[in-house]
Amino acid sequence: MFIFAVMDKMLSNISAIEKIIVEKVKANQPITIAEGIYLAKFSKLSFCAYLADYIRRQKYGNKVFYNKNTHIEITNRCVNKCKFCSFYREKGMPDCWDLETEDVIHILNSKKDEKLTEIHITGGLHPEKSTQFYCELFSAIRKNFEGIHIKAFTAVEIEYFAKKDKKTTEEILKTLKQHGLNSLAGGGAEILDDKIRRKICPEKTNSATWLKVHKLAHQAGLSSNCTMLYGHIETIEDRIVHLEKLRKLQDETGGFNCFIPLKYKSWGNSLNISTEIDLQQELKTYAISRIFLHNIAHIKAYWPMTGKENAALAMSFGADDIDGTISDSTKIYSMAGSIEQKPEMSENEICELIKNNGFVAVERDSEYIEIN
Repeated sequence: MFIFAVMDKMLSNISAIEKIIVEKVKANQPITIAEGIYLAKFSKLSFCAYLADYIRRQKYGNKVFYNKNTHIEITNRCVNKCKFCSFYREKGMPDCWDLETEDVIHILNSKKDEKLTEIHITGGLHPEKSTQFYCELFSAIRKNFEGIHIKAFTAVEIEYFAKKDKKTTEEILKTLKQHGLNSLAGGGAEILDDKIRRKICPEKTNSATWLKVHKLAHQAGLSSNCTMLYGHIETIEDRIVHLEKLRKLQDETGGFNCFIPLKYKSWGNSLNISTEIDLQQELKTYAISRIFLHNIAHIKAYWPMTGKENAALAMSFGADDIDGTISDSTKIYSMAGSIEQKPEMSENEICELIKNNGFVAVERDSEYIEIN
């Protein structure tokens, strides 16, 4: 392989730890937490990129995946007030919204020509809406749009429903699945360290509960994504330990479809961090994620957060998925100051972007089965 021909020439210039990491990557073996921290702190971006790109090409060759989807955020009302969040609003504010079932059906009807395969539903923790509302919503979607994959809710929302309805997590997951839920979103993980969570999202689900909800979802036959919000008050060590917790659960359940690194955006929230990590650190995070998470099949560069061109660039640093068409229907990152203030790409635009960056665009469904 070209990469290892290059790496062999570099062996005299890399550290003993990096040589061990190279051998583990060749053998598809997991690296340790200490080795992950070393990569993040001391290895060159080019070294991490070589390894990450090798792994993704071993898995997928020149393919980059996308799907035809839309995101619907039911509401930005929320009982939590996370310090990093630029999204939530209180009732009565001019930029507060609160969709009902008929609104969602109207939105989906307006997109029938797009031949969507997935609807991604999430939002704030609404003070009134709970499981019954979403069961009725899913039933209406199933009645009007047979076959569409419903991805909805973070672990935070599932825990909230269980508390609000005085039911177990297992009961909530079973009920939602019976009414049409197919998979969970991966948000709400932030950093899986409770000292950090107490500072940035003190009212939100703790680390153990986030992991438990996903474990129970996987056991119930619901796959999910997983995420990491990075670039705020956490350390490099915190990031790697976070990845280790995800990797450990994946070893146990195999239920994570993909991992999505989410860069903290500084605009419009109360965390009072004025700077964001630069592009080099962002790309290194993708690369290390690909190297460390050997057992999670896909790494997604979520283009409404990182921007179209940077998402395409991330494909050379281990990412293999760019998400989907979105249809200008998500505001979580645009309200936080993202480059993409109108997050929408047509299928042709996605394919052209992928092609122009040297890859082959492949449409997938929500479970990463290729669509011919």
